[in-house]
Parts: sequence; structure tokens; C-alpha cells
Amino acid sequence: MIGSIAALGAGLAVIGAGIGIGQIGGKAVEGIARQPEAASKIQGAMIIAAALVEGAALFGVVVSFLGLR
Repeated sequence: MIGSIAALGAGLAVIGAGIGIGQIGGKAVEGIARQPEAASKIQGAMIIAAALVEGAALFGVVVSFLGLR
């Protein structure tokens, strides 16, 4: 029972990360389409934001699996 709860928590963390990265990518493409000259600044900010979202998702997965103990 505890394993299934941990798997549910890990799944929710990964789904949240997927949604977040999708939003980041979509808005970055929209911003680059509107202002092509700012593409490098937008891309840099997008990569940093995506890394932060992935870090939070990894933290959620680790915390959910620590609940197994």
C-alpha cells in the first residue's frame, strides 16, 4: 500500500514537471516569435527555468520514495 502511494506521488511530480516545461517552452517560442532579436535572452531564461522545474520534480520524486521507509 505504501509503495503505491509513493508511486502516485512520483507520478504527480513528473506530470507537474511536464506541464511546467510545456508552458515554459510554449511561452518562450511565443516570445521569440514576437521579438526575434531577443531570442538568446529568452532561450537562456527558458533553460534556467526548465532546470528549476526539473529540480523541483526530482525533489518530489525523491521525497515520495523516501516515504517508503
